[in-house]
Amino acid sequence: MKSRKHLTLRIMMATFAGTLAMASYGQANIDKLKAMKVSGTDPNMPLVPQSGPNADAIRANLKFVKLPEGFKIELYAIVPDARHMAVAPSTNMLFVGTRKTTVWAVTNRNSGPMATEVKAFAPSLKFVQPNGVCWTKDGFLVVVEHNRVLNFPAAEFFYEGPDVAVIEAVPAGKLIPVEEESFNHGARVCRIGADGLAYISLGQPHNVPPREKLALYNEQGIGGMIRLNPFDGSKREVYARGIRNSVGHDFNPKDGTLWFTDNQTDGMGDDIPLGEVNRITKAGLHFGYPFKQGDTRITENGYDKDPLPANMTEPQVKTTAHAADLGMAFYTGKKFPAKYQGGFFSAQHGSWNRTTPVGAQLLYTSLNADGTADKTEVFANGWLNTETNQYRGRPVDVANLPDGSILVSDDFAGALYRISYDSK
Repeated sequence: MKSRKHLTLRIMMATFAGTLAMASYGQANIDKLKAMKVSGTDPNMPLVPQSGPNADAIRANLKFVKLPEGFKIELYAIVPDARHMAVAPSTNMLFVGTRKTTVWAVTNRNSGPMATEVKAFAPSLKFVQPNGVCWTKDGFLVVVEHNRVLNFPAAEFFYEGPDVAVIEAVPAGKLIPVEEESFNHGARVCRIGADGLAYISLGQPHNVPPREKLALYNEQGIGGMIRLNPFDGSKREVYARGIRNSVGHDFNPKDGTLWFTDNQTDGMGDDIPLGEVNRITKAGLHFGYPFKQGDTRITENGYDKDPLPANMTEPQVKTTAHAADLGMAFYTGKKFPAKYQGGFFSAQHGSWNRTTPVGAQLLYTSLNADGTADKTEVFANGWLNTETNQYRGRPVDVANLPDGSILVSDDFAGALYRISYDSK
């Protein structure tokens, strides 16, 4: 009788949590849009100002950014809380996710060096941490929130109004169990593979996961990466495990391997564990967490006493501890010098729990002929004022533009930067 009572209570709690999740994700408007109904949202959406004192101050700060000879960095757009980016395949615009409640539509109507318009995308929806944005191969925009996956069939062509067609690929509360929702490590990222599936990272909700959570997390892919059909959520499987909190990944277009950054365990000291960039060559690999990160065994909860997983894969790149390696992108353009062809750029957001701050820069990693990592070097820095230890900006993500330049997002300054190259 007691167990039945406890079971009933658990069901009630789960149902209540699920109801709260659906309410917070604006289910009423989702249902309207799925039925092609008007939500009643004001169609006159305000634009984000692209000039004035704020833009001038950001341009002044960019003068401190150091780049290799021939490269230039410019302000591309003012985009509040700018995080991960998805450059549109057919039109001169892109979508930018945030860790708040907005996805931004950034448009360049005159094909100039700056965007001309920034406004909220689908404001009739209630987004919850819509950090992850990516494109399917046929031009559908996928938005991955903390606990939901939405798919917009014609986003780049019909984003002008507040109401847009939407597919609820994974309903609210179904990406992870609602009981595991947390303010910690809830920013998702996504990429679409050659198989048409969406590859989505699911960060650990804890600094170090409790032992009693490991079985659930391994089953759900929390602290790992999952893949699923971006149109209906089917074919879901755990693709990789042993990841603490990846907030950046990209496919190498040459060999199809999936590379990802990972963030380190806090509270172990300034210089450990080292940061990681990893390479997934096949499904089912384990990348060490919570037993090991970088060169360090994790002592909390006694994980350092456990044997390492038999299928554990070592990092391809080890970076400075706590620099917060986030977004990354393989360079696919043709305008940069040959040394930058075929490798990837990655963004270090900058430390928050280190005695002396580090990071706030871009790295470039070249590859060997066999597809493994070769050398990693600093490509752009200067967002961290080393005299005051204050940030002028905090890079988050990197994206390719069709003209051969790259974009860098910055959620601290609330901006996108364009880096271009001119041999003259």
